[in-house]
Amino acid sequence: MGKLALAAKITHVPSMYLSELPGPRHGTRQDAIDGHREISRRCRELGVDTLVVFDTHWLVNANYHINCAPHFKGTYTSNELPHFIANMAFESSGNAELGRVMAQVATDMGVETLAHHATTLAPEYGTLVPLRYMNADQHFKVVSVSALCQAHYLNDSARLGWALRKAVEEHYSGTVAFLASGSLSHRFAQNGLAPEYAFKIWSPFLEQLDRRVLEMWGTAQWADFCAMLPEYAAKGHGEGFMHDTAMLLGALGWSAYDAPVEVVTPYFGASGTGQLNAIFPVTPQDGRAIPKAVASAADGYTSIATRL
Repeated sequence: MGKLALAAKITHVPSMYLSELPGPRHGTRQDAIDGHREISRRCRELGVDTLVVFDTHWLVNANYHINCAPHFKGTYTSNELPHFIANMAFESSGNAELGRVMAQVATDMGVETLAHHATTLAPEYGTLVPLRYMNADQHFKVVSVSALCQAHYLNDSARLGWALRKAVEEHYSGTVAFLASGSLSHRFAQNGLAPEYAFKIWSPFLEQLDRRVLEMWGTAQWADFCAMLPEYAAKGHGEGFMHDTAMLLGALGWSAYDAPVEVVTPYFGASGTGQLNAIFPVTPQDGRAIPKAVASAADGYTSIATRL
């Protein structure tokens, strides 16, 4: 039987890549890079063989999708911010076996999910930036999961997260980490103001909203947070409508989750958005069925579409 050994909410800001390069931004995201390396170190200590990334830059309009090609290699330039990430080399092994079994279990549990193993589809930078710092030596395999879901309900993403954990624990023989790759508030600075907001949050409202959420995470107020997540995703401009966060919490038991997070990289501003790296301790769950809290997640969700 497999194991979910580590779960985390992580940043993927492209200024991490700029931070490596000579110029005015050199070294300015070292704290975020160090946070990724610390998460990688802990994964290695725990015997993790595969990083499963919930990628808020992988946009999909129907179903859920898993990129589990056997190998990823190429050179990436961001179409969104080509002046931040240009000609970035990447290479990692994939895990077709795990991707296929996760898609099958999720579909069997009523969340239709497709695995893509014979594909030329490359990961997006929500996966590639973390892998640059967590997997430079290609120690881990990687699987990428679509988490910029434009026509989906958050409750389905919570159920998907639980199904993926069930697939790992009941149908896989290895050890896995789940990484929710996305920000907190994600309101970019208005065009022309990006340099001014390179290290700031766009508005006091969004910063205070994020900081209150982090207080809730630090004191394990998960029932309250799960209840407010749809509105937080909308009013807080959550990245990818916060489907990555719903997936992560679904895997951990949703509102029944009871552990406080450990912040690895403290909250910081980046081009107006709110970012951090934080570890969510993995607690035991009943692997035989959907936890009641996840099964009932739709109660407060079906009336709120995440297409904004």
